[in-house]
Amino acid sequence: MSLRVVPVKFRDACDFVEAWHRHNKAPRGMVFCLGAADDDDVLVAVAIASRPVAKSYDDGLTLEVSRTATDGTANANSLLYGAAWRAAKALGWRRLITYTQAEETGASLRAAGWRVVAQRPPRKGWDTPSRPRDNGSYLSTTRTLWEAS
Repeated sequence: MSLRVVPVKFRDACDFVEAWHRHNKAPRGMVFCLGAADDDDVLVAVAIASRPVAKSYDDGLTLEVSRTATDGTANANSLLYGAAWRAAKALGWRRLITYTQAEETGASLRAAGWRVVAQRPPRKGWDTPSRPRDNGSYLSTTRTLWEAS
């Protein structure tokens, strides 16, 4: 079976994330979405690139792969991480980042040529009195920051 990169509408990418992502809901926004389709044109994975969640990285030159999701098809995530960086560069972005959680190996990122930039310690959550938020899966989770190269 071979895979190819396909365009995906944001709503379709969000639906795929809701169905297949292990621990996060779909993001609220995006800059672009990509998908991986098999020989039968069945969508097997998606990647959503958006403005960085961390304000310190939202410099107008950096994008973040905020979600990827796959139905388990081998090599689909690696294909999309590589394609996301090529697309971001073609659109003029200079940096593409993403995060993995402690229990995730980052094998797809390494296979796509990404590198580890930093380790982030667990945080107490995103919730603050001035901006209440659902803490989601970020509570007590060490995160690894990756950058495309």
